[in-house]
Amino acid sequence: MDNRDAVSAFLRSRRDKITPEQAGLPTYGQRRVPGLRRGEVATLAGVSVEYYTRLERGNLQGVSDSVLDALARALRLDATERMYLYDLARAAGPAPGARAQQREVRPTVRPSVARIVEGMPGMPAYVMNNRLDTLAANPLGRALYSEMYADPTCGANVARFAFFNPAARRFYTDWERMTRFAVGALRVEAGKSPYDRELSNLIGELSTRSDTFRVMWGSHDVHVFRESTKRLNHPLVGDLELDQETMSLPDESGLSVVVYSAPPETAAEDGLKLLASWSATTGLEQNARCTSKPSTRQP
Repeated sequence: MDNRDAVSAFLRSRRDKITPEQAGLPTYGQRRVPGLRRGEVATLAGVSVEYYTRLERGNLQGVSDSVLDALARALRLDATERMYLYDLARAAGPAPGARAQQREVRPTVRPSVARIVEGMPGMPAYVMNNRLDTLAANPLGRALYSEMYADPTCGANVARFAFFNPAARRFYTDWERMTRFAVGALRVEAGKSPYDRELSNLIGELSTRSDTFRVMWGSHDVHVFRESTKRLNHPLVGDLELDQETMSLPDESGLSVVVYSAPPETAAEDGLKLLASWSATTGLEQNARCTSKPSTRQP
């Protein structure tokens, strides 16, 4: 998969967001473009117009780090956007076959990581991959996202749930903010792994089935999940305002552990306790149904 289109669209979208005034450039007469002209970006980056035109046409192969840094400064990229630009440049390099073969290996959740997630019974916890699939969750995590797990068409994928299931618009109090972050996270991963077939298929599915996703994807905004406040409206316990921490595993798997917690002595803490009680009761009932069998012994 050639990433020239992604490079070109990203650079244009960042250029369109910067006004000459923001860049400290004088303006004369009426302008045809919403942001900076190509020549103005070239001047700010210290490269020729011809060279910058080549970059904006999507050709980042062989571009030095110093040029990428200058381009990031000229376009006023934040840390996540700068990382994305570097990922696009790396993906434009040679040997796509080797990278494609490497991405075919599906990461699995190590038993030790699964034990860590299970060992936090008072906090919803998950293991998530780079496509926003939840590969493992503790009971409270499954209870918190009960509507996603109850929908087999989601495949335990947060993006599918957010865009395809109508319940998600109620569940995520800040639905638009959350979905923009999710789209931005998928955009970052697409920059890192343009040859990931499952990721490409997911993005294609979301684009085909959701007009909203398609518009958000076209904005070329990027995002990295770290710490944040998640506001949820659970069908059983109501409103919850939880702190979210996302911790990437220190290996090449691309997996992250996501943990929600509630500040002490808050309504959210009470809500999680109630949800944990409901989860424990439901789990016991399910186990009883699974293990109980009608007797076959004759009196």
